[in-house]
Amino acid sequence: MNNYEVVFIVRPDADENIIKGTIQKVSETVGNLKGQIIKTEEWGKRRLAYAIKKHSEGNYIMVNMSSTPETCKEVERVLRLSEDVIRYQAVRKVEEKTTRKTKKKTTSAHKETNDERKPE
Repeated sequence: MNNYEVVFIVRPDADENIIKGTIQKVSETVGNLKGQIIKTEEWGKRRLAYAIKKHSEGNYIMVNMSSTPETCKEVERVLRLSEDVIRYQAVRKVEEKTTRKTKKKTTSAHKETNDERKPE
């Protein structure tokens, strides 16, 4: 299973019941397809950078979930078909791998050659 972050924007004139209903639809879709909701955040009403479907504001919701790619596609389909959602974006979260930088050890012979090159 992969971790996904889904952010969607509900139209600004939607009441609290519509917003909760949309979140519930997403949760049910994920649950029915053996996925798991990790976290849901309502960011509230925010101004959009540009008008979307003649709206200059929207209610932002972010959902973090652990699921299969097929489940994510189904969530996108549900959001696409919802008339209350004006925009959505789903991305797969990639775990950051820590890398260690290895230092090259300088040998004493290497140091001597560097010392010989220095002008006196």
